[in-house]
Amino acid sequence: MRIPCPYCGPRDSSEFSYLGDAAPTRPDPAAPGAEDAFFDYVYLRDNPAGPLEELWFHASGCRQWLKVLRDTRTHLISGAVFARPKAEVAR
Repeated sequence: MRIPCPYCGPRDSSEFSYLGDAAPTRPDPAAPGAEDAFFDYVYLRDNPAGPLEELWFHASGCRQWLKVLRDTRTHLISGAVFARPKAEVAR
């Protein structure tokens, strides 16, 4: 599987570390019910079949986090962008 890094160009997936679904956001630890929210955040994840935006870290390249749109049924990658806005990306 080749991942199109916006900085380095197309690279083999072995250069990347996979984190998972890009949608979940970390709960506020000071909010009421934080313990239940953290349990859900850590342990309860969907496993959709089809297009999914995922987080990948280019460990053997530019060392940037990417959001990669990948179809979980076919592993077809439709594109990749930096996970942070370009102005925040340190090169």
